[in-house]
Amino acid sequence: MKKGKVIIFSAPSGSGKTSIVKYLLENEPGIEFSVSATSRKPRAGEEHGKDYYFISPADFRRKADTGDFIEWEEVYEGTYYGTLMSEVESILKKGKHVIFDIDVSGGVNLKKVFGDRALAIFVKPPDVDELRKRLINRGTEDLSQIDMRIAKAAREIKKAINFDEVIINDNLEEAQSRALNLCRSFIKD
Repeated sequence: MKKGKVIIFSAPSGSGKTSIVKYLLENEPGIEFSVSATSRKPRAGEEHGKDYYFISPADFRRKADTGDFIEWEEVYEGTYYGTLMSEVESILKKGKHVIFDIDVSGGVNLKKVFGDRALAIFVKPPDVDELRKRLINRGTEDLSQIDMRIAKAAREIKKAINFDEVIINDNLEEAQSRALNLCRSFIKD
């Protein structure tokens, strides 16, 4: 795999990591987004190849068996997410640094793969009540799915110690600014 740096953003669902990553992509030309693969159905407005590579569970497992993923996992029962080796190699061949918006377990796995070549940043919500409000306001899941995400978030927050940096997102503009400074400093080194 070509040289280049890797920036990993992970967080419980609804913590604001996607908003931060979008801000970084708009303000740091040296990075490019790694599109993950998933076996889940697209949400309203999501596009294949832009938001995710949407593939069937059978195709996903086949790609996993043939080693097409750097990392992958069954995040929810029957729902897989993973990082395609070809996606990362394509970005690195362009001379860009790779940025990931990935679930917490995937972030930990990528940090293990890339080691010091990666900056792993955990985005933490101010508290669970705020996280619940954000998930409800997002309007993409029903209450039982939100409860499942909140329970998962409690477990994920404990994994923040596996990351290089933690950003508490209680003010989006401040979180974006801190993330940009961390990324620019890491890329320069």
